[in-house]
Amino acid sequence: MPEDAPGNPGAARSAPPARQVAVYRTVREMQAKLHRWAGEDSSRRFGDLFNLVYDPDFLAEAWVRVARNAGSRTPGIDRATVAGIENRIGAGAFLEDIGNSLKSGEFSPVPVRQVMIPKKSGKLRKLGIPTVADRVVQAALKLVLEPIFEADFQPCSYGFRPNRRAHDAIAEIHHLASGRRDYHWILEADIRACFDEIDHAALMDRVRARISDKRVLALVKAFLKAGVMTAGGGREETLTGTPQGGLCSAEHNPPYEQRRVMRSAGLLAW
Repeated sequence: MPEDAPGNPGAARSAPPARQVAVYRTVREMQAKLHRWAGEDSSRRFGDLFNLVYDPDFLAEAWVRVARNAGSRTPGIDRATVAGIENRIGAGAFLEDIGNSLKSGEFSPVPVRQVMIPKKSGKLRKLGIPTVADRVVQAALKLVLEPIFEADFQPCSYGFRPNRRAHDAIAEIHHLASGRRDYHWILEADIRACFDEIDHAALMDRVRARISDKRVLALVKAFLKAGVMTAGGGREETLTGTPQGGLCSAEHNPPYEQRRVMRSAGLLAW
């Protein structure tokens, strides 16, 4: 069997097993608590979060999100894919290794693999593809941090947020611009090279406003500074910006069946 051939074709289309739903429920319950605590005190800084990043349930949910992503067959610089890992050592052993390396402090992100994709304008856009291991840790980190920072967002914000999408923003524009409402102008703007120009110091200051766990802060900074491996094999430092292409630069919603089960349990609303 080829390394990248999925071990169980079609499994992703079936209903999730009871264990997967139980893991998702546990993670959502913890996320709901973090979101509630953040909402109750806008000045609260969260410590003792790193244990959640390497928690087996958080890593298992992170793996599900990485495995179902459209880029699961795209390797990082180590050439490993989700299917290859499942066929060689299995997801369980892989996640156990990641958890142990995080807990011991040995985990360190590696440079992303740079690929160039065409834009509609004819120009090229840079994508940075992390390794599967880095994607899993990013996803676990996102599971921990997202509910905290979600509490600070305004209702009018739709970008890169759970259960929100561009279509929702368009629907809101139609609502505000119709009938007798006083909204008559729609402005479209874009921040040039936004991801490329993000200031690391300013970003970390914003993260520190809510997070006091030094190990979490160090992990976020490590991902920002991991560097880029170019197509020519050279390594570039990342002094600013964050590569597009990783888990943390895209939104990932739960599969439909999980969403249905969790909605009935009252766990989808933060």
